[in-house]
Amino acid sequence: MHELGRIVRLQVQRSSLKTGEKPTRVYDPARLLTVSHLAIGPEGVLGQAADGAWLVDVHHRAHPQTKNEDGAHGVSLGFTSHYAAMRERFGDRLTLGCAGENIVVETQRRIAFEDLEHGVALLDEGGNELARLDVLQVAHPCRPFSGWALGGMVESDVLKETLQFLDGGMRGFYCRGVGSGIVAVGDRVAVL
Repeated sequence: MHELGRIVRLQVQRSSLKTGEKPTRVYDPARLLTVSHLAIGPEGVLGQAADGAWLVDVHHRAHPQTKNEDGAHGVSLGFTSHYAAMRERFGDRLTLGCAGENIVVETQRRIAFEDLEHGVALLDEGGNELARLDVLQVAHPCRPFSGWALGGMVESDVLKETLQFLDGGMRGFYCRGVGSGIVAVGDRVAVL
């Protein structure tokens, strides 16, 4: 195992971050909720709120409006180095976690799918494994997020450049939990 970094943010989406109908859908990260702990399993994630209640993420298969019918989007993983690159290009509106990943890991370099293709382990301070994730694919950028990052509607050539910049894992990676476990901010992530 090779350590990537520490978890610096955990969050859930209570409902979709995209609203409206195509082609005028809009993105709004306001529905993201930072949580202290994340329960990870094959069906998706639950986040522990400040009052101790467990909240179902919209990508959990048990959510009534699930965005994860095929089971391939139950957990998402992002990296601080990617946010630094997005902030450099789009400005301060690109705050940590605004793309909606459940787990954000502190890293110093860009992480590619090839770095993660064998999966990741989530470890506690003592190096004990808490959970594993199969990393299934990059989270390809969508038109609504790209428009939001740019501050609104833009010309098609600018949108195309933005979509290309945000692809390749810049917006994170979709994963599936292997087994189940609970992680917290400060836990570590290592590649298998």
